Amino acid sequence: MTVIIILTALAMLVLGFEMLLVLGVPAFLTKAFIFPRIPDPILIQKLIGGINFSTLLAIPFFIFAAELMASGQIAKRLTELIKYFVGHRLGGIGHTTIFGSMAFGSVSGSAPATVAAMGKLMYPELRKTGFSEKFSLGLIISSAETALLIPPSITLIIYGWMTGTSITGLFIGGLGVGLTLGIAFSVLVVVDSLRKGIGRAEKNTAPFVGVFTAAAWALGLPVIILGGIYSGLFTPTEAAAVSVVYAILVEACIYRNLTFSRLFNITERAAISTTIIFILLGVGSVLSYFVTLAQVPTLITQFLTDIEAGPITFLMITNLVFFLAGMFIDPNSALLILVPPLFPVALSMGIDPIHFGEIVCLNICIGMITPPFGLDIFVASSTLEKPVMSIINGVWPFLIINILVLILVTYVPGLATFLPSLVAG
Repeated sequence: MTVIIILTALAMLVLGFEMLLVLGVPAFLTKAFIFPRIPDPILIQKLIGGINFSTLLAIPFFIFAAELMASGQIAKRLTELIKYFVGHRLGGIGHTTIFGSMAFGSVSGSAPATVAAMGKLMYPELRKTGFSEKFSLGLIISSAETALLIPPSITLIIYGWMTGTSITGLFIGGLGVGLTLGIAFSVLVVVDSLRKGIGRAEKNTAPFVGVFTAAAWALGLPVIILGGIYSGLFTPTEAAAVSVVYAILVEACIYRNLTFSRLFNITERAAISTTIIFILLGVGSVLSYFVTLAQVPTLITQFLTDIEAGPITFLMITNLVFFLAGMFIDPNSALLILVPPLFPVALSMGIDPIHFGEIVCLNICIGMITPPFGLDIFVASSTLEKPVMSIINGVWPFLIINILVLILVTYVPGLATFLPSLVAG
């Protein structure tokens, strides 16, 4: 019966069923045919109880804040400040795209929102300074990945909730990994700029004070969020709530860019995104419950013991499984399906939970841009009105960079654990 359930799930995935059904139907079939004696109310308890955690309140708040910034002036002003410093240098507009994405990610935690915001702002600039269409599109969607690593990251919040790992520790570790990925992308930008002699914008001769003043209120948001979390003043959930209030006040009262009608539309989009994520989290909780009952982690551990596989082989298998999953299913679903059976195995092999979390998050990032179904590919296609194949053609060099960074983070744990160890110490 187990084989039939697995085949049913794969068939539904191939046929294009909603992930709610791809996750939910196998879970309920497992209950009906493998664990029939479990009372039905248990499923409802797991469905509702699985998302009844205050930590998860950070997700709707950060989604709301991301929508506010993408639709307003905050993202634009943060990017303009970065452009002031690097835009006139070799590959400057490419670097502005990367570090602008990191700045936007530091207040949103959402890669799709970063693609939408930075795509509109930077694609015309990239093309104007000589970058090819393929390279520009690949750079925009790849740079947006850093939003899932640079704190606050919605992916890391979900991982921390699922595994009981310190979210603050994950955020600090994500900072190191995100910076590593951003620097790797910058190297690729420099290489492309040197080959073609492109990428420089005209130097902005305006006084620094004026540029800084224009961006000061926008800069306040990452300072409040990250400073509040790292200082212990806010929990991640409280920081998320503060970010929404701050973004509304700045956009409405300072920049005067937010009307009630726009706020209503932004709230609607954020609510829809939040609903999708929480439905998947609820159904994923039921699936995780049955994964535990079926002792899947124990079976995996036993298999790895039988083949005498150590942590290196296990992490290699983990990366391969996540890469294949990222090609066909959305990131949150991959997280919900794969983390419950793999995390206990990682712990049993002595792998640091923060290190494992950053590996998982980087794999999720790669899945966002991996053809044929990478989510950010379709967000960029819709936002910039470009054919999907044009975006896919531009992704390949960045995908190689991603894989190289993933290998580095996987086998050099200090990239993920050094900063958290300093704070803990």
